[in-house]
Parts: sequence; structure tokens; C-alpha cells
Amino acid sequence: MGKTRLEAFSDGVLAIVITIMVLELRVPHDASLGALSPLGGVLLSYVLSFIYIGIYWNNHHHLLHTVHTVTGGILWSNLHLLFWLSLVPFVTGWMGENGFASAPTAAYGVVLLMAALAYWILERVIIRSQGRDSVLLRAVGRDWKGRVSPVLYVTGIVVSLLRPYAAAAIYAFVALMWLVPDRRIERAMRK
Repeated sequence: MGKTRLEAFSDGVLAIVITIMVLELRVPHDASLGALSPLGGVLLSYVLSFIYIGIYWNNHHHLLHTVHTVTGGILWSNLHLLFWLSLVPFVTGWMGENGFASAPTAAYGVVLLMAALAYWILERVIIRSQGRDSVLLRAVGRDWKGRVSPVLYVTGIVVSLLRPYAAAAIYAFVALMWLVPDRRIERAMRK
């Protein structure tokens, strides 16, 4: 199987995830800027989640450029990733609507952690399917961001039980860490 259908399906799911998130934003019935004040947490959680979905979309795009043949393992690993990303609108809304309370902020971290692990699994399945000469294997190397992110997510989950805003700051830090474009795959593809 070629990768075109996999890319199109994944892009469609991520577009729907973003659409669901934006549809959850409630428009105030007052035209003043002050009417946005109660929506502060909702807007902050939306921005953070939009950035995360954008990061996953970008990195997923690069990841699939290394795939020559799509296997059943790749399809199921990709669905596993999309499952966790499809939960982002739910935990985004729950966290935002409840002012970054402990339980929703911890749940947000759990979804981020599971998405990161699912992405790592997808990478490993692609590498295994492509063999020893895998472009992806050469590209990811030691992958310090991929190793640090789950540790920070677990830290955020634990911290959210006492200081939910500190946990949200940890999640934002991880997003900022990944916001810097990762050019490893592009460089490996050129070689």
C-alpha cells in the first residue's frame, strides 16, 4: 500500500480535531473586550492545544516522508496515535472550562503523554519496517526531545495535583521545545 491514503486520512483526522476544538469556543453575547475575560482559560487551553496539534501534524508529515511501503503495523500504530490526538479536544475543553483545575490538567497531561508514546511507537514500527537502512533511523538518532518530553509530561501530571498552573507551564514548555522545527528528517532525506 502507498502512503497517500495514510497521509490523507491522518490530515483529515487532525483537521477535524482542530475544527472540534474551535467549535467548542463559545462566543460571548456582549461586544465588549471585557466579555472575553471569563474565557481566558478556555482560550489559553485552545491555543496550547492548537500548537500541539500543529506540531504533531508537522512532524507526522516529515515522518511519513521516510515511509516507502505502508504495512499493517504502520496503519495500526498510526491509528493509535490518532486515537490519543482525537481526545485532545475533550481534555482541552475540560481543562479550559474548569480554570486549569487539578484533575482536568492531569488528564490533559495523560493525553499528551500517551500521544507522545504513540508517536514513539509509530516511529519504531516505521524503522522496523524499513530495515537497517531506514532514513528515519538515521534521522532520529538519540532523539533528546523525544526522550525528555515524556519525563516532562509525567512531571506535569504529578505537579498538576498541587499546582495545576505550573503543570500547564510545563506542558507549554514542551510545546515550545518542539515548536522549533526539527530538520533531522529533512537532512537525512537529502543524504
